[in-house]
Amino acid sequence: MPPEIEISRRVLLASSAATAAMASASTVEAQPEPQTPPSIMAVDLTVNGKRHGLRLDTRTTLLDALREHLKLTGTKKGCDHGQCGACTVLVNGARINSCLTLALQHQGDEVVTIEGLGAPDKLHPMQAAFIKHDGYQCGYCTPGQICSAVAVLREIKAGVPSHAQADITARPQATNMEMRERMSGNICRCGAYSNIAEAMAEVAGGLA
Repeated sequence: MPPEIEISRRVLLASSAATAAMASASTVEAQPEPQTPPSIMAVDLTVNGKRHGLRLDTRTTLLDALREHLKLTGTKKGCDHGQCGACTVLVNGARINSCLTLALQHQGDEVVTIEGLGAPDKLHPMQAAFIKHDGYQCGYCTPGQICSAVAVLREIKAGVPSHAQADITARPQATNMEMRERMSGNICRCGAYSNIAEAMAEVAGGLA
């Protein structure tokens, strides 16, 4: 067989293989990954006594709805995993970590943030006590600490038991250990725990 014919066959086979590979690659590139658009829902939230009509991605947390959509940035995003308590708000009077719950779950609920507890010219008793007893340092955890502290005293007054009680059938008292146990989900990196407990004790005494 003449050498020129053999070379032509090799060139032909190589060209065919290259063409097939390019066609295959083009086919793959022409099929993009399917993407499901996020669902958007109308959500009515009542926050600090005011009703807000929002359109939110169904995956939006209550924390992000408050901060990013309603611009209530007093509620802080700390760990975003429910471990630090910085995002604590009150829902129907009870405390929750707003980073762990979806906004759309709270239609019809009464949400209160640190902005709704009091104003600079009319502080909530707990806010005033935190200032008096220096219950904050950097201040980042303070909104969650205050919201949680308000809820803790409500829990004690309502007779809700805790792990600090030797007898859970007995009515809880606002002792230092009782309040520290209930506040253990709120972390302060500055270590102002003793001052926070003093502030809570003063308010608890006023509520007795």
